[in-house]
Amino acid sequence: MQRKSLMERVFHAVTFEAIATLICAPVGAYLMQRSVWEMGGLTIILATAAMIWNIIYNAIFDRLWPVSRVVRNVKVRIFHALGFECGFIVIGVNIAAYVLSISMLQAFMLELGIILFFLPYTMVYNWVYDTLRERIVARRAARNMASTLR
Repeated sequence: MQRKSLMERVFHAVTFEAIATLICAPVGAYLMQRSVWEMGGLTIILATAAMIWNIIYNAIFDRLWPVSRVVRNVKVRIFHALGFECGFIVIGVNIAAYVLSISMLQAFMLELGIILFFLPYTMVYNWVYDTLRERIVARRAARNMASTLR
């Protein structure tokens, strides 16, 4: 399987966060009884921090558990999602407490709520992404093979 380039990692992270932001900003505003602008701002800050973490985390994950050696089954997907979210809790709690001027405990509770969304979202997003990527890479390889045979 072909390794992911930096540009592909950036695309993966930006797409992941854009979809999540479109879902989380209005839902967060409603649930927290805050303005959409305030929650949207927090969502964008968290999304930016998460994108950076996503690139770092996935590069490490792919190096330690490459797709050529490890089948990305449900168990691996759950491990991947849990690892990402646990790492991001440390980052997100501090950001949420600062931006919303709430206590660390309140920010932690907010993060727990966010995790209830992101754990399944992370797992499903990466599964779909990897499945589509595998098909695209295989199709390109077949096309390249066909063109070299001509």
